Amino acid sequence: MVANAKKDELSLTPMLNAYPDSLGGTLSDIADLLESSCKDAFGAFYILPSVFNTDLDRGFSVVDYSLNELLATPQDLERIRALGIRLKLDFILNHASVLSPQFQDLLKNGEMSKYKDFFIDWNAFWAGCGEMMPGGYIQPTPEYLHKMFFRKPGLPILMVRMPDGTEKPYWNTFYQQVDYPCPDARELVSELGMQYRSACVLTESLRIQLAAGKRPAELDLGRWETLRVPLTDLLESRRRYLGQMDLNVASPLVWKFYADTLHTLAGYGASIVRLDAFAYAHKAVGEHNFLNEPGTWSLLARLQTIADADGVTLLPEIHASYGEKVYEKLAAKGYAVYDFFLPGLMIDALERGSADTLAAWAQEILDKHILTVNMLGCHDGIPMLDLKGLLPEERIQNLIDLIVTRGGMVKNLHGQKNVYYQVNATYYSALGESDAKMLLARAIQLFMPGKPQVWYLDLFAGKNDCDAVARAGEGGHKEINRTNLTKVQIAEALEKPVVKKQLELLRLRRNCPAFAQGAKVQIESCGPELTIEWSCSGQSAG
Repeated sequence: MVANAKKDELSLTPMLNAYPDSLGGTLSDIADLLESSCKDAFGAFYILPSVFNTDLDRGFSVVDYSLNELLATPQDLERIRALGIRLKLDFILNHASVLSPQFQDLLKNGEMSKYKDFFIDWNAFWAGCGEMMPGGYIQPTPEYLHKMFFRKPGLPILMVRMPDGTEKPYWNTFYQQVDYPCPDARELVSELGMQYRSACVLTESLRIQLAAGKRPAELDLGRWETLRVPLTDLLESRRRYLGQMDLNVASPLVWKFYADTLHTLAGYGASIVRLDAFAYAHKAVGEHNFLNEPGTWSLLARLQTIADADGVTLLPEIHASYGEKVYEKLAAKGYAVYDFFLPGLMIDALERGSADTLAAWAQEILDKHILTVNMLGCHDGIPMLDLKGLLPEERIQNLIDLIVTRGGMVKNLHGQKNVYYQVNATYYSALGESDAKMLLARAIQLFMPGKPQVWYLDLFAGKNDCDAVARAGEGGHKEINRTNLTKVQIAEALEKPVVKKQLELLRLRRNCPAFAQGAKVQIESCGPELTIEWSCSGQSAG
């Protein structure tokens, strides 16, 4: 099949992973680094989506796929490609920002918008499958709800105010924020006929209450209660949104958007496109809203046809427990898979002094002919959910507890208690900030089957950034591992042995002919001893 042919194009050279402003401040600064201190260390570069026009979630809420003019230019991309470095870019498949042209057109034109079906009208989707609630949304019946997978508490909806003042729920799997800009006293005078001094007093009260998160209907108006209706109308007309709205894959306009986006990314020089939130995109009544089958695979096949026209390799991203064997399904369809198991297995092996489980996983990759993209750290946390079925629950919990004692943070999954997903920490801190463990982990990663992806902060032995978490506030736990390094910090780090030796290992992995597609990989382990050897065309490394 076509996907198998595409898979062979995924070179096994190391891949840098960073935001465009992670190393120096701009993509140009990263190009400088790849031309100098990191020359010949990488064969690919995964640039995270803040390289585009985005608003939230450090780039994963895309307004449109034009380049972020503050961080990147087409010339920067060309400089990187000229070094023989292939580009990997993100396509956020499931959703788009509320600031996207499509959603803004919907807000402006309502039922007259050409994009009215671009997003998922919750009530139209669930018509006849539940009860209309006083809030104006359908509550699906339990037979449908029990299959739903929630990324946050409550139904995944955002109530959207239409131009005629009516409210309509739209599917919203991930983030949402609703704000009400406070009017000033002059507006209350002109719109409500208030006296100026009274308007000043009311404005200050409104400012405090709105900042505390009160909605217009919940405001305490005191002596101005008689103004509730016109004031509520005024505030609601000024309602502003932040968030990511799910796309309606049943809409032809969405598929045109998909095709246009893939073409745009190919035009930037992307040879690999990561499909973010891919498994959430296909939705059908009575089916799971995460990885429903066969709808998800039909969507992927259709995307593959589009990608083939632009010569782009697709890399679907799916987090699932080992026991669900989703990685096997993807591999069987000819796709490379993310090795989300390696980060936890590596720490488990190093801390227990036993490589047996890690070696068994590496052997499984070889035996089943699975092409992986592996990593230690990344822009998200260290995966734990993925380890279910691969490690005993006690060992998973021990990993979580250990990383937390070293400053890591655990976010409860979807508002539920005692359900884990990932631990947020830099990989260096998760290893106890041990140079020896960091180097050993990197060496093992680079000899593991597959294509190694290297988080920039791991390369520079970055420590947990608790101050960044505090600045980010609620939901900012991921910032613990997203510190932007200045040129001075980079220069200082490049003098550290742990950084120099990682670069030596990366250059070995990139340039030694033994690490090639089709190489023979042999793995042996016994307790604390692990041997991995690559051989190809008379060359060997181990």
